[in-house]
Amino acid sequence: MKKVLMVCLGNICRSPLAEAILQSKVDSKEVLVDSAGTAAYHIGNLPDKRSIEVAEKYGLNINNQRARKFVEADFDEFDFIYAMDKSNYNNILLLAKNADDKQKVKLILNEISQDNHSVPDPYYGGDQGFENVYNMLDKACTVIANKL
Repeated sequence: MKKVLMVCLGNICRSPLAEAILQSKVDSKEVLVDSAGTAAYHIGNLPDKRSIEVAEKYGLNINNQRARKFVEADFDEFDFIYAMDKSNYNNILLLAKNADDKQKVKLILNEISQDNHSVPDPYYGGDQGFENVYNMLDKACTVIANKL
């Protein structure tokens, strides 16, 4: 089984959406998808209500997800680690024990463009920000699912 981890800052906006989107595109018997945050602000909390709403709009349920913090052991558990932005990418790399760990980490939008673009954090924006993030992640997750 392949294991994929989606990582953002608080694990309540972008990474829960990425987790659900990718999970909807793969066979759950072959691919496990999870998400985490590099910060501990929201451990145990549900995703942001705006993430829940945009997920539901597209037929995805993220109400069972709970925020957790990215930990060093995630390098051993997961085959692929996708960061939502450069800041989280760098924070993940700080916990890497070796070159193998570092090779697992990628910026998620580099799956659709090699420009090192970040998925913008929609937390302080309006509802349209969540819609935009969903669409970006949907495109990237389609590419990832095809590779898996």
